[in-house]
Amino acid sequence: MTAYFIRRLLLVIPTFIGITIMVFAITRFVPGGPIERIISDTRALQTGHASSNTTGSGGGQPLSEEQLQKLKAYYGFDKPVLTSYLIWLGKVLKGDLGQSTRYYDPVWDMISERIPISLYFGILSLIMIYGVCIPLGMAKAVRHKTGFDNITSIIIFMGYAIPGWVAGVLMLVLFASKYDVFPLGGLVSELFEQMNPVEKIMDIAWHTLLPLFSYVIGSFTVMTLLMKNTLMDSLSSDYIRTAIAKGLPFKKAIWHHAMQNSLIPIATSFGNNISILLMGSFLIEKVFNINGMGLLGYESILDRDYPVVMGILVISSLLFMIGNILSDVCVAIVDPRVRFK
Repeated sequence: MTAYFIRRLLLVIPTFIGITIMVFAITRFVPGGPIERIISDTRALQTGHASSNTTGSGGGQPLSEEQLQKLKAYYGFDKPVLTSYLIWLGKVLKGDLGQSTRYYDPVWDMISERIPISLYFGILSLIMIYGVCIPLGMAKAVRHKTGFDNITSIIIFMGYAIPGWVAGVLMLVLFASKYDVFPLGGLVSELFEQMNPVEKIMDIAWHTLLPLFSYVIGSFTVMTLLMKNTLMDSLSSDYIRTAIAKGLPFKKAIWHHAMQNSLIPIATSFGNNISILLMGSFLIEKVFNINGMGLLGYESILDRDYPVVMGILVISSLLFMIGNILSDVCVAIVDPRVRFK
């Protein structure tokens, strides 16, 4: 098993290189980069100055060829894509994610400021998803085709049909704008620093409820039905029927036998959810104005802030690949029959 995981770790290297070089190449050919933004800003300034003096049309190229070449050299656009990528990769291996082309701050500093917020929502989301879906799936499997099963199925399918960010907008309109029960956004109130510790905890919880519900609303259906279906398959197996026929109580048959096999698909998806811990959701953080990794990624894409985009890609891709390895570890822990060779 050790050799298997070593091979999986070694596969992270070519996979990471493939992902990053593809996105890096795309950022070079997508219009609207830092040079185009500077040209646009310069043209706007010249247009405004010309309008104030009632002369000139403000059109044409505002920068000389020499200035353009200096800008390309400054941002590294004067080299071939592969050469620029190798330079960027060398800096990443040294822990340098570069500098933002929009705010001129170190990319790692910008990301590290947002990590605690996204980690906070990510951990709460995982606790909510697994803490609710596993018991709910078990209850639905035991009470299959009852009123409880039908009603809960309708509710979770309604949640699955509504994207999380849409649910966030609807909740803001209803509970924040119309009834003023929850805040319109952010993670803390304006007077947060003046509150005592208990009031601070209550204030953070008050701001957390709506975004947290938006995070988990879509995951409830998949995880709940996955747990229900796998548990029903286990309960209908011959070894469970034999154990019950020999006098084993139904609850013990579930907890001591069927439950472990039913957790195997859940364990398979656990590692893949690790990336959620940090990345969050672009649109949900935008809707609730939460200054986390998702909002940073959303704004960096809109601003064509490619160093920040690549920095977030480095972290998210590594988390996703490590999460896949953790999925295998979880399966091996839950299912002792698994032997990786």
